[in-house]
Amino acid sequence: MIGDVTVFEDSDQNVVGVDSSHSCLSWCRRSTNREEAPTLVLILQALGSASQSRNLLQELFADIALEVDDRAKEIIFEEEGVVYGAEDRYGRAYCFYDVLADYFVSTPKSGDSIIELIVQLWSQSFASNIFCLLFYKRMFEVRFDNLDVILRYSSALVQGAKNVFWTDIHTNARRFSSLFIYLLEEVAFRPERLKTISPQAQRDLFLLLSRFLFFYDTDDRLEIFLKQFPDFPNAILVGGAPDIFVSELANQLQELKVEPVLLHYLSRVKVLQGTV
Repeated sequence: MIGDVTVFEDSDQNVVGVDSSHSCLSWCRRSTNREEAPTLVLILQALGSASQSRNLLQELFADIALEVDDRAKEIIFEEEGVVYGAEDRYGRAYCFYDVLADYFVSTPKSGDSIIELIVQLWSQSFASNIFCLLFYKRMFEVRFDNLDVILRYSSALVQGAKNVFWTDIHTNARRFSSLFIYLLEEVAFRPERLKTISPQAQRDLFLLLSRFLFFYDTDDRLEIFLKQFPDFPNAILVGGAPDIFVSELANQLQELKVEPVLLHYLSRVKVLQGTV
């Protein structure tokens, strides 16, 4: 239990769920205005000792993963002059990381100090998760000039996405569906954005999306997805996009331990007929 939020972990100390049944932590309750997003810097600056860093990162991850309550949504979208529906056709709820990801696109300089601090904590649990949730849009919508930075951030982005998608798997939730949909429709389906990250990260991203396409109910996009697959150096051995997709899906099915999730995957397999 961290404040009003419970984070569940498995025996290997990997996060397997976030309980949002309680109210948000105090700073989250106050962060209905995007201008308060830089307060995250203050939290990360507190990571002065190894004994505290993991707990603080875990707390921060729990905070930004929480769904924004209705009152906060009204305030946020009233400021933007838009009407927000509770969920879209993919069942996406609006979480604090959605607010912050947009904020760091609109004011990218405000995220620089946070990124610098996270880079110092790459080896810590939750660091890549936090980086991914806060900066996944900035990675593709704000230009980075330093190639070394892009290579480093690309790897962290894909690793963080993998971690949070598995968090959803373990709890049979869809808290991070907006991240998945963005990576699928705004990155994988847009070659000019996909080229922002390294070739290896591009391939890793498609392998990752292959594993979770059915889970996030986006199997209607399968045919388009397969046409966008990047080139793989060992394609002669592993086959084309359909073969790679089926291989990743089979590996995913073998790793699933949550029965409702497994049944959900199996219910979607029929879409493979005539597609792969």
